[in-house]
Amino acid sequence: MNWTDVFDYELLTLGNFRLTAGAVLVMLIVLAVARLVVWISLRLLRRFFDRRGVDVGRRYAIETFFKYFVYFFALVEGLHLAGADLTPLLYGSAGLLVGVGIGIQQTFNDLASGLILLAEGSTDVGDVVQVGELVGRVTRIGIRTSEIVTRDHISIIIPNSKLVTEQVINWSTNQQPTRFHVDVGVAYSSDVQLVTRLLLEAARNHPQVLDTPAPRVQFRAFGNSSLDFRLFFWTTELMPVEFIRSDLRYRILELFRQHQVEIPFPQRDLWLRNAVQLSDTDRGEA
Repeated sequence: MNWTDVFDYELLTLGNFRLTAGAVLVMLIVLAVARLVVWISLRLLRRFFDRRGVDVGRRYAIETFFKYFVYFFALVEGLHLAGADLTPLLYGSAGLLVGVGIGIQQTFNDLASGLILLAEGSTDVGDVVQVGELVGRVTRIGIRTSEIVTRDHISIIIPNSKLVTEQVINWSTNQQPTRFHVDVGVAYSSDVQLVTRLLLEAARNHPQVLDTPAPRVQFRAFGNSSLDFRLFFWTTELMPVEFIRSDLRYRILELFRQHQVEIPFPQRDLWLRNAVQLSDTDRGEA
């Protein structure tokens, strides 16, 4: 047996298509070359990005597109060199693809959304986003799903369609300080000017609250049992902002107690109709 006969050994036969050991070897070589091309090209691209100062999101999008393109081209070219004629396969599978596409249209929606995210760049790797009640930092944008790490350092995989079709708050887009607030109510007998000063003092003394823009206090409403105030503050620390709010509440409560500012709790007065009549009835029964 000639050693060249090994390459002609048939592994699979489908109609006119013959998959031989040589064809498999050719495909493996093509994929290995593609892998090498991707590795060298990405190293060159990263050097170029470093010189130009390209941000992380743009780098990730370009690198991902490049890898998908090279591997797709390598797969098609490998099949071609292996002797596979893809035209009859595409024509023959057209009907099947339509039926399958209806069944997995959500998957195609996620795939299309992934391409939109990578091309448009509305959400990049490293951005802090809020999707519904979910808040976290984007660590990966794939072709179908993305990964978000929450404040609790829990990795959550979400479909890309959620980042495209739903309302998404991207806190990192404008690179500007973000405004947050803390609500508090005080008793009607409180000195509102004193309350304002104490709220501003609590915010100004926190190390993660910015001096510019300066914190502000808003007198929001005459509530049912309290005068309602809102303390606005600006910060660039987006992920730990809930802890900043917690620190401010601790400090506000401490300052209020030092200055005898009361934080009321809901109270209700019960009024009885014909109370005297009811009292006389009770005494008669007794």
